[in-house]
Amino acid sequence: MSHGTEARVWFITGASSGFGSAITDEALARGEKVVASARRPQALDHLVGAAGDRVLAQELDVTEALQRQSAIDAALDRFGRIDVLVNNAGRTQVGAVEETTEEELRALFELHFFAPAAFTAAVLPVMRAQGGGAIVQMSSVGGQVTAPGFGVYCATKFALEGLTETLAEEVAPFGIRCLIVEPGAFRTDLFASGGPVLSQAMTEYAGTVGPTRKYVASNDGKQPGDPRKAAAAVAAALDADETPLRLVLGADAIANIRGRLERVGDELSRWEAAGRDTAIEP
Repeated sequence: MSHGTEARVWFITGASSGFGSAITDEALARGEKVVASARRPQALDHLVGAAGDRVLAQELDVTEALQRQSAIDAALDRFGRIDVLVNNAGRTQVGAVEETTEEELRALFELHFFAPAAFTAAVLPVMRAQGGGAIVQMSSVGGQVTAPGFGVYCATKFALEGLTETLAEEVAPFGIRCLIVEPGAFRTDLFASGGPVLSQAMTEYAGTVGPTRKYVASNDGKQPGDPRKAAAAVAAALDADETPLRLVLGADAIANIRGRLERVGDELSRWEAAGRDTAIEP
C-alpha cells in the first residue's frame, strides 16, 4: 500500500496514550508522517519536539463532526494526503445491560461506532482519489467474545466490526484495505483510574457482573500485552502483501476467540437439522 518511496501519512485518533501513542511512535520510527490527534493536543507536544515537521498535533474530539472535518482539512493542508487512518479513540465501560442507562449506551455508541463510521466515510474520498489507503479499526477481543458487564462495550465493537467487514468488500476495488485489530489485555490506560465508566451497580448482578468490576479495578498495569509490540504487529499487517481483515493480538485473545468459534460451530451443528427443516415444501 506504499506510494513509491515517499513516507506515508498516518492519521491516528486518541494518539496521546495507549495503542494510539504506541502506533504513533511506531510510524515515526519507520520514518512516516503522522497526524496525531487528541482531545488535549498539549499532551502531544513532546512528539512535535522530537519529530518536527513529520508530526501534526491536532485537537480532536472524534464525536464532533465539525472537528472531524477540520482535522481532515488540516491534515491535507499539511501533508496533501492520508494513507492510513487509525480509528483508535475509545474507553471502556462496565455494567450489566439492565444497569446501563440509555445515556451511557448512546454515549459509548457515539464514541466507538458513529464517530469512526463518520470519520471513515469522510476520509474515503481522499483515499479513492489517491488510488489507495488503509483503514485501521481498533476493536477488541470484545468484538467477538462477550463477558458479563461488558455487554455495551462489546455491542459497540460488534457493530464496528460488522460495518468494517462490509466496508472491506466495498472499497477493495479502489485499492483500500481494512484492518480490524482485536487486542486482548494490553498494558494501556484502559483500566486506569478515571478511565472506565462504571454503571450504577445493582445487587441482583453481584454474582455475574461483580467479578468483572473487581477485574477492572485490580488489573490496571498488570495486563500481559505490550502496546509497542502490538503497534509493530499492526504495521507489519499493513505492509503484508495481503493485509488480514482481522488481526488478533495476545495469547488470551487468540484462545478466547478460538473457544468462541468452536462454541458457535458446535451449536450450529447441533441445531442444523432444525434450521434446515424450515424450507417451504415443494
